[in-house]
Amino acid sequence: MKPELFRMLKSAAEADKSKALLTLEIMSENAAGIGDHSTADFWNNANEALELLACTDDRLAALSKYFPSEDLSNQSTFF
Repeated sequence: MKPELFRMLKSAAEADKSKALLTLEIMSENAAGIGDHSTADFWNNANEALELLACTDDRLAALSKYFPSEDLSNQSTFF
């Protein structure tokens, strides 16, 4: 796999992971900020964030498993 593609896939998964973790943190610490949402909306949003978190862990694990030689700690090939 080209390093640029690997970095893009890894960065996208890491961004999704950060999004999921932040969503869970906001929901657990600032539930009042959710506004007009029902309890069902709250549970659904929490489950969606957890599913995204698990999916990103799987994506990152797959990249490490199948392309270990590509993971050079985000070293750039442009320099």
